[in-house]
This record gives sequence, structure tokens and C-alpha cells, in this order.
Amino acid sequence: MQFRIMNQSRLFSSTERLFGMMGRSLRYLIGGIIFCCLNACSFVKLNDEAKVFYSSTVFVGTVSTDAPWDKPVVVAAYTKRDGRLEIAHYTVLHEPGAYELIVPKGQYSVFAFGDANANLRLDAGEPVGQYVSPSIEATGTGLVAELNFVISSAAQIAVPTGTLVAEAPASAKLHSTQVGAIAELEQPIFSAESGKSGYWAPVDFFKKAGGNIYFLDKYDPAKTPILFVHGVAGSPQDWKYFFEHLDRSKYQPWFFYYPSGASLDSMSYLLYWKLANLQRRYHFDKIYFTAHSMGGMVVRSFLSNYGAQFPAIKLFVSLSTPWGGDTMADNGVRYSPVVVPSWNDMQSKGRFVQTLFEKPLPPDLDYYLFFGHGGSYSLLHSANTDGSITLASELRADAQADARMVKGFNESHVGILSSPEVFRQYTAVLAAADKKNAAQTGKGSSGNLSVAFVYEVKGNVPKSDPLLLLTPTDSKREKILLPLSARDSGTDLGSFPPGEYIASVVAYGFTTVPAKIPVVIAAGKKAELKFSFVPQGVLAGYIGAEIKSGDNPAGSFRALHQHIQIESITLSGEKESRTLTAKDEIKERELGADAYLAGRDYSFQSSFSFVGLKGGEYELLIKAKGYQPYKQTYQIIPGQYAYFKPIDLIPLKN
Repeated sequence: MQFRIMNQSRLFSSTERLFGMMGRSLRYLIGGIIFCCLNACSFVKLNDEAKVFYSSTVFVGTVSTDAPWDKPVVVAAYTKRDGRLEIAHYTVLHEPGAYELIVPKGQYSVFAFGDANANLRLDAGEPVGQYVSPSIEATGTGLVAELNFVISSAAQIAVPTGTLVAEAPASAKLHSTQVGAIAELEQPIFSAESGKSGYWAPVDFFKKAGGNIYFLDKYDPAKTPILFVHGVAGSPQDWKYFFEHLDRSKYQPWFFYYPSGASLDSMSYLLYWKLANLQRRYHFDKIYFTAHSMGGMVVRSFLSNYGAQFPAIKLFVSLSTPWGGDTMADNGVRYSPVVVPSWNDMQSKGRFVQTLFEKPLPPDLDYYLFFGHGGSYSLLHSANTDGSITLASELRADAQADARMVKGFNESHVGILSSPEVFRQYTAVLAAADKKNAAQTGKGSSGNLSVAFVYEVKGNVPKSDPLLLLTPTDSKREKILLPLSARDSGTDLGSFPPGEYIASVVAYGFTTVPAKIPVVIAAGKKAELKFSFVPQGVLAGYIGAEIKSGDNPAGSFRALHQHIQIESITLSGEKESRTLTAKDEIKERELGADAYLAGRDYSFQSSFSFVGLKGGEYELLIKAKGYQPYKQTYQIIPGQYAYFKPIDLIPLKN
């Protein structure tokens, strides 16, 4: 992480020498640097950005179509005021798929339309659709997920033809935030200047550019993807040397481009959301990660929290990552009159840095730690640095303990990205990873699987994407989970290790028929399976962890409550009532899929799931020790599912 607030202009170095680092002088130094750096971004704008970020919510979901559509799709969140639509945020996808929107606290509706002529206007004949709920609550924190819906030429929604979400650019070429979009790196949106704007104005950047995983070429299943993740104020152009020297006959470079001023928790979840959609679409069997500076912390957080869901991730290389945080971030938070959100996570004694290594990396992942030590002397650091980050931070003991190899280079924080010696060592690491993976999945040593499935549902409604489960009959081997999409029915999947398995697919809101099928996967052969999805009513959710101010910023996933004693969870309808107690709790999260397939209600820690419900209105009642009873009414429709925000329980007064 090059903490660029500290080196934006030559004026800084003279200011540093003038004021020194002790006592009240530091307060003036930090404040002076802040104002010197705001010549291109006003103090008022930065202050507003921070306030907006901590009072916004991110909506995520998918848009699908009832007929083939290969043109742009516009997705927008809006409110109605005095009979007029007010667009809070819109985004453009180059094809139907996953989207993200950021909105301030309030009530919203979400709609989308196919934009055949790229004019950002809903014209007659263009397919259109709207999320089923007319009112989606944005609490001003976190995210709201599963806002999935379908667009259709025959749909009738509240948004009138002629609605304009924004003025189309003169070039009529719209920037896509749909994962896997092909990037033209010479475009201004991918420039170094644009990367800096994502640091100083993360909300504005997200609204204009989004956050996304981009390709440089069309997906090629014969090549190994390498995902590059930049650091503070970075952009894809930071990786120019790597892109130019990478063996493109063997590897396909992807890059995660995100607003680096946003919280790292939020960017970690965004990386998860993007990669999950890529995996669901392409089913790649291996991918390598390479991250610079603060980008390594984003990746480490992602791997710790979500890595188990991505067995395809085989390699992680970090370059000059401040694993122990940065004291400059501590000073910025302490003394600056306005704070960039990512500073909070970069504090050496902050929650993010202190908890970053609490969860282990996935067991089959190889991690390599590259660091630089070519920094010059600085009055801002009494210890050795790479010019920006102390070696003590780069070489945090926890990070070294995870690493297969620790390698140092006489390079500066930025220079490490264009060093021939660094790239030579990096190439050797790639070769080692290739050799290891080839030995594990040798030619002819694996088999394929074709899974055909049909949804027994009528109407233009979104259908939940399935999850394939392969449970080896040999208990010593790991269970295989593979996300699928509706388009995967009947296609070849794999490769999978040979052996005997119990196979099934889980689709939320449906019962799988048959629930399970024994299958033998043989080397060089393809097994075929068939399933049907029958609509059922489902209600699932969880009690959110108690949070302090700023702990659940826009776009971050709110964790489950870890310290709560639930007495009972009761769901009551007109014709049935069910109650979950301690005896219904499962011990491991992944067993929830087995319970779902078996048609059993269950709880896990502070989450719960009711299945096989008939359509109608239900009241949910939760009783927990030390909290007021929680009551809420839900409308259940078999085969359909509504968004479910985390439940907040109110403590009893002493």
C-alpha cells in the first residue's frame, strides 16, 4: 500500500523537514498534508464522500431474460417523488447477469431494461422487468442480496416507456460493470488518474466505474487465469510490466479494479461476489492470484472468509503488502479532520489488521510473500522501509508463517511492479504451480459429469441457480461443491477426480427430485444425471452480529451473531406451525445442504431455514436470552424467494 496521501507533491518533503514528527507538530503536519493534497479534490467533497459511504447500502442481484439478448442491460434503483421517478444509481451490463447498485438510506425499487440502442432510455419494444417487491429498504449500511428478476418484452411494470436514467455519452459506448467485460486499458476509466479518484472519492468512482473483474481477451478454457489486484490509488495500468511480459499462450490476465478508498471488508465481499459469478459461468478448474500492496490484504480477507468455496484457487502471490498495517493510517485517522474509509482498515491496531489472520488460508493453496527493501530514509518512519511501508509490516510473523517462500528484493514499493528480477522469480513461481497442478490432475486421470435439470415452474419468474454437490463415498476425500447456472443444464462439467459419489443439486425455493443419485466418475469418461426442481416454500435468514458505528459499511457482508443463546424460532402460518430449538441445530454449515435436500428445517449458530412451506402469510417469532422477542410477517410463494436482510434483536433493559 503506497499511502499516497503522504507523497502527493514535492511540497510534502519540505513540509516534512520543517515540522518533524514530534508532539503537536505531527497534528499540523498531517493536517497540512491533507490540505496540500486536496488541490484536485476539495475538502468538502472528500468529507461528503466519507459521510455518504458510511450511510449507504449496496444492492446486488442478477438480471436474466426470457429470450436471448446480447445487447447492453441497464439496471437502476429509483424512488418516486411527486409522481416522478428519481434515479438513485444506475449501472450498465454488457449482457444480462449480476449487478451492483449503491444507494443512500431509504426505500427503493429496482428495474432493468435491455438497451438496444445504448441511449440509456427505455424505448418501446425493449425487454423490461422489475424486482418483485415494490419497496426495498436500504438501512444505510451493508448490502441487500438476492434481488434477482427477469426482463421480458411482454412485461408490464410501473416504469413508463421513455424513462431516461442518464444522458448517454457522445460516443454511445457504455462502460460495462458486468463481470468478465473486456477492458481497453487505454480508456480513461482505467487510467492512473481514475485509480486515484477511486481512492479520494470511492462512492463517486463506484457510481461511475463500479468495481469489477475485467478480462483483456475473451475467456479461453485452455489458459490459466491470473487475477491481478492493485493497491491504494492503483489501477490496471500498475500491472503494465507484468501484462507485457506474461506468457499469454499459457495464462490469461484478469484484473480486479475497485475503489481503493472504500473499506476493505466491502471490497473483499465485492471480490467474492464477482468471482462467484465468474466461476458459475466458466467453471474454471484453477486460478492464480497476484496482489500488490493493500490489494494483498483485500485478497487475504477474501480467502479467509470465502476461499473454501473456491477450490480452484491454487496460488496467491503478494508483493509489498503491509500485513501489519501502516502507522501513517493511524496518524491520518487520529489527526485528519476527514478520513478516507480505507484508512480505518489500514490502522496497525485497527480491527481489520488485528483480525486478518484469525482464519486460516485454504489448505490446498500455495502462498508466496514477495517484499521490497529498497526504500530511502524518511523522517516519517524510524524503521527500514520500501519507501512507503516498513519491513516490519511487510514481514509480519503471521504472514511469513503462511508463506511457502519469503523473497526480498532491493526494490521500492512501486518499483517492485516493474523489476525484471521480481518478474523472473514470479515466473518461476508460476512454473512451480503449473507443475504441481499438472501432477494432481494429470491427463486422463479425471472424468466429467453432465447434469440435466428442469424447473417445474411456469411464468416469467427468476429461477435460483443450482449448486452441485458431490459427496465421495470415501469419507477421507473432500466434498465437491460447484455453483451452476440455469444455462448449464446438460453441459459437460468437470474435470472431477475418479471415484464413487453421491450426487445432488440444490436450488433455493425448490425440492430436488430425486434428492440424491449415486454416480461413478471414471477417468476419461462422462457420467450423466437428470434432476427436476419442484417449487416449495422456503424461509431462511440469520441474526446479524451486533455492530459499532462504521463496522458494517456499504457493500460489506454482515456476519452472523456469534454470542447469542437462541431459545426458539417459530414460524406460524394459517395451516401449520413449526419451531426450531437447540436440538435442531446442525454442527457444520455445509451440512445445511444435506438438511435442505432431506426436507428438514434446521438452525446453525444464529441462522435458520424452514423448507417445504405452503404458500401464504407466516409470522416469524424469535426468542433469545437477554433480548426482546422478534416478530415479523412474511409472504411465502413456492419457487420464489425475496431478499432477506439480517435480523436485529433489541436487548432487554437491565
